[in-house]
Amino acid sequence: MIKKVILFSGLVLSISKLYSQSAPKYSNDFLEIGVGANALAMANSVVASVNDVTSGYWNPAGLMGVKSDIEVALMHDEYFAGIAQDDYLALSYRYDSNSVFGLTIIRFGVDNIPNTLNLVDATGNVNYNNITTFSVDDYAFLFSYARSFKQLPGLSVGGNVKVIRSIVGDFGGSWGFGLDAGAQYKYKDWLFGAMARDITSTFNAWSYTLSPADIAVFEQTGNEIPENGLEITLPSLQLGVARTFKYFHDKLSIMPELGADITFDGRRNTIISTNPVSVDPHLGVQAGYKDIVFLRLGVGNVQTSSDPTGAAATYFSPDFGVGIKIKAFTLDYALTDNTTAGLYSNIFSVKFDINKKPAK
Repeated sequence: MIKKVILFSGLVLSISKLYSQSAPKYSNDFLEIGVGANALAMANSVVASVNDVTSGYWNPAGLMGVKSDIEVALMHDEYFAGIAQDDYLALSYRYDSNSVFGLTIIRFGVDNIPNTLNLVDATGNVNYNNITTFSVDDYAFLFSYARSFKQLPGLSVGGNVKVIRSIVGDFGGSWGFGLDAGAQYKYKDWLFGAMARDITSTFNAWSYTLSPADIAVFEQTGNEIPENGLEITLPSLQLGVARTFKYFHDKLSIMPELGADITFDGRRNTIISTNPVSVDPHLGVQAGYKDIVFLRLGVGNVQTSSDPTGAAATYFSPDFGVGIKIKAFTLDYALTDNTTAGLYSNIFSVKFDINKKPAK
């Protein structure tokens, strides 16, 4: 039993090491969860239609759709019975009629992990007072800029500079840097969007600091000792097309959006899976009444697997959400399986619009 407990801490560090040097498709995967209950309720089908402060994450070109001078968004969520915490903060600032800046901060972490590396002292005695705790945290800082052009009506472009910071207690961590680029085009009631993530690949440099005693425990328990290394996130592409339908003197609006996530890191369990390109389609629909009340539905995470009899079967995750906007305040709710683990979460997010007072 004691050996199993000791192995726990060694396993956590080993997983972190493998995470830092594994295949590119698993790097920085906390950034795949998504932000904003409105987008999550539509199965992430918002690349073409997103037009608020959450655009800094989904498609920075959408920041041009922010109407207020400053917009702020907040979201907190928990996974696996509260073990993992997901926090999100974003703000946008309209510089002028053709430019908007944005800042997005994401933290995904697991706290209070027992560190049992020193549970058994040098004389072989078990001392539970030697058990400490540590956290594993992933942070992402996205600095966004969006711009429109008078010469090209309907087109907006944007980009992100990403800084990634991962921390594994006092044992190690990494710094990463990358770039995103996005574009949106509006033609009558049609919306088109493209988001290229990690366009130059995102590089995370990992380093570890382990004491000789820690290394000895790894060796005694047969765990692999973490080593410094480089993690690379390959580019990916998200595409979307949406159309707005309006009824009853524009009081009722319905907007479906079809999206597709295209990855270039080998076969994935998606509808279209080749080597090295895989395509994951998803669909979302938003219905709004007077731009005050919203109902959202989405279908995504379409995967092929085997049923209990061994026959091939196709599975997908349906999502649902509602939203309400009262003047400068917006509250959104989503019931979604955004971790693709078959565990649904109740997610709430809020937004605030702040407008400057006119000069006297």
